Amino acid sequence: MAKVLVGLSGGVDSSAAAALLIEQGHEVTGAFMKNWVNAEGLPGDCPWETDLEDALAVARKLGIEFRVVDLIDQYKERIVDYLVEGYRSGITPNPDVWCNREMKFGVFLDYALEQGFESVATGHYARRRVLGNGQAAVLKGADPNKDQSYFLAMMTQRQVRHALFPVGEMLKPEVREVARRHDLITAGKKDSQGICFIGEIKMRDFIRHYLPDKPGEIVDTSGKVLGRHDGLHLYTLGQRKGHGVASPRDGMAYVVVGKDLESNRLIVGWDESGTTGLYARRCRVGTLSTINESFDRPMKLEALPRYRAKPEPCRIEPVDGGIEVSFSNSQRALAIGQICAFYDGGRLLGGGVFEEILE
Repeated sequence: MAKVLVGLSGGVDSSAAAALLIEQGHEVTGAFMKNWVNAEGLPGDCPWETDLEDALAVARKLGIEFRVVDLIDQYKERIVDYLVEGYRSGITPNPDVWCNREMKFGVFLDYALEQGFESVATGHYARRRVLGNGQAAVLKGADPNKDQSYFLAMMTQRQVRHALFPVGEMLKPEVREVARRHDLITAGKKDSQGICFIGEIKMRDFIRHYLPDKPGEIVDTSGKVLGRHDGLHLYTLGQRKGHGVASPRDGMAYVVVGKDLESNRLIVGWDESGTTGLYARRCRVGTLSTINESFDRPMKLEALPRYRAKPEPCRIEPVDGGIEVSFSNSQRALAIGQICAFYDGGRLLGGGVFEEILE
């Protein structure tokens, strides 16, 4: 049996993960990662104090040691700065994916190993397996409605080797039943939403706190001026609402199809398969991370271009600095800076960052 540090977030999934590990006979310690304290007056709900109280109550109920690990400085450097600089440069970053790589299985894992733990466990809906060659692999979670393997796409072999996902073998109702069986305070707690560790704050409000508005023109694909925007960093490719441009066509709305950083123009167009900038079949993906298989040869795989997307057949081809991805079907709103996860059946191979949309 292993000595395991469980990241208790104050939610039901990590609570059940700790309970399951105890049932399996592991030596379990709970830890709350203190990554964010809303000391800057940001709008929205940052419930870290309530989450900490719930995590402590779970540890006491389970009779395990509990500690608080202060990672505020590292979170600011690795996640908040990455998020702000990404939007400043005109891309659409993905804090949740990087949070797993840099925080939960980055600095938190390093802390755990330094403290003598063998593994870090979380409440992710994903499954871990050891392959015949001794390497660790990540599979999709058993619950197809809760599978979170996409968020682990940028993890490394070292990280996966020291990771445990106890609830990944279960359906969500079964996870809540584990918490009820152990009479845990989180058994009926609502799932959290919002930015990783920051809470229920709108991304627009969060970015606006760090980046000033930079108004400019909204134009259609022909260059006709249709209105004014507040700043390109406040809009996302494929966005249907909130850009302020009314549609002159019944049943058809303008959507964001591009950003011209040089002229500070937001480009809108129709949500149609032929709209340039909105739909594409080829792209370049870089900043690659693989778990146990490199992308060093042409391969036919399945890709998830975003969380909750349908798995899409694709072909990858190695190119300088990354891979070229050719999808079998045209994809909507592939955004520079977002993460594309690659699978071989139900096994997660790794992922990378959209760096260029080709056509």
